[in-house]
This record gives sequence, structure tokens and C-alpha cells, in this order.
Amino acid sequence: MDTINLDGEEASDGLLSLVIAVVELLIEALEQEAIRRMESGALTDEEIERLGAQLAALHEEIAQLKADNDLEDDVSQLRGSLSDLVEDALKRVDDEPHPGFSFLEGVSKPSPEEPATEQQSKEVSSPMTPDQQSEGETE
Repeated sequence: MDTINLDGEEASDGLLSLVIAVVELLIEALEQEAIRRMESGALTDEEIERLGAQLAALHEEIAQLKADNDLEDDVSQLRGSLSDLVEDALKRVDDEPHPGFSFLEGVSKPSPEEPATEQQSKEVSSPMTPDQQSEGETE
């Protein structure tokens, strides 16, 4: 993993490189979403034109920032490191359940051929605490 040197001018260059790298990744995500929406027919021709112009303007601004500050190599190096970091994080997410979804532990997933039962749908759409469940049972 790369580190950012915190000495004077190098600190601002390192921080600017990091910000540019993250913005480039966000632009790529926006482009992928735009393509998905275009292919699904969710955008009008006018919206597609406007979106394309805005994305092109963002690319030009980022390229100008990198050129003005001589950061092309630094940004490329950080992008590689960020890509590796994201890949590692995604592998971990795939291997381990996220603690934020612990309320789903008792819910069984239906197979693709088998639709969810009404009870499974209720469990997923409105998880209840044990206190709320016991209150519902007494009513």
C-alpha cells in the first residue's frame, strides 16, 4: 500500500493525487451507471447528450488538474493501489457476512426456482426485535 508523505509541498501533492484518483474512480462508476441506463432505455436522447457532455467535461478538468500539477504518474500509481484495495475488500465481503445484516441470519433464502413464502417476505421486509415478536404473538 502506498503512503502519502506529509512534508510541505509533497503533502498537498499527495493529497491532491489521492483526491483525483478517487474522483476518477467515481467518474468510472458514473459512466457504468450511465451505460446501464442507456441500454435499459431509461434515458432520453437529450439526457444521453447532456450526460455525455458532462462526463467529457469532467474528464477534461481532471486531465488539466493532473497536467497542471504534474501528477499523472502519482495518480496512476494510487489508482493501482486503490484497485488492489477494493479487490481485497470485495473478496472479504464475499467471504464473510457483513455484521450490519445480522438480522437476516435466521431467514432462509428461497432457491431461484422457489418463490419466497409470505412469511419469508415479511421477515426480510420488516425485521422485528425479539421484544416486538413476542408482543405480536400475544395479540
